[in-house]
Amino acid sequence: MEFVRTAIPDVVLIKPTVHGDHRGYFVETFRQDALASFLGFSVAFCQDNESKSSKGVLRGLHYQLPPFAQTKLVRVIQGSVLDIALDIRQGSPTFGRHVSVCLSEANKHQLLVPRGFAHGFVVLEEETVFAYKVDNYYSPENDRGIAYNDPNLGIDWQLPHEALKLSAKDTTQPSFNEAKDFFSYGVNYYG
Repeated sequence: MEFVRTAIPDVVLIKPTVHGDHRGYFVETFRQDALASFLGFSVAFCQDNESKSSKGVLRGLHYQLPPFAQTKLVRVIQGSVLDIALDIRQGSPTFGRHVSVCLSEANKHQLLVPRGFAHGFVVLEEETVFAYKVDNYYSPENDRGIAYNDPNLGIDWQLPHEALKLSAKDTTQPSFNEAKDFFSYGVNYYG
């Protein structure tokens, strides 16, 4: 398992080792000890989630406020997505910047998105299954979001606007500048 810091160092790309032969493949998708060794501390995941979506479905950009903020470890089981982690830690040198990574069934890569980041993804293939671990439970009262199409963020979702499929909630999120509930930089947001 290889751990790679992205352009925003707190967001980590994880490249599992795939062992394959004529029968198929085997891959370890999570090792608490390896992740803790890389980070220097443990993340206590408490829940696994899974969604199935069709091409063009865009989910995000979402986050939860403390004390219900979540670290996410995301991956694709089937299909592919463009995954986005947006830094919303006020005072951070990368505040307002994002990391964009393709996660797919083929590459088996994962992205570790710490607390203090808004997260979203767009589905690039039909029949895509997205799975993720979180280190905190969902709290509807603390659920927040940012407009996926805010031009100030400069996110290229790699699909034309007319191909995107959004929930009613995601069509009415505030812009980055209008959003009020951000995090403070300098706190360990892995949980």
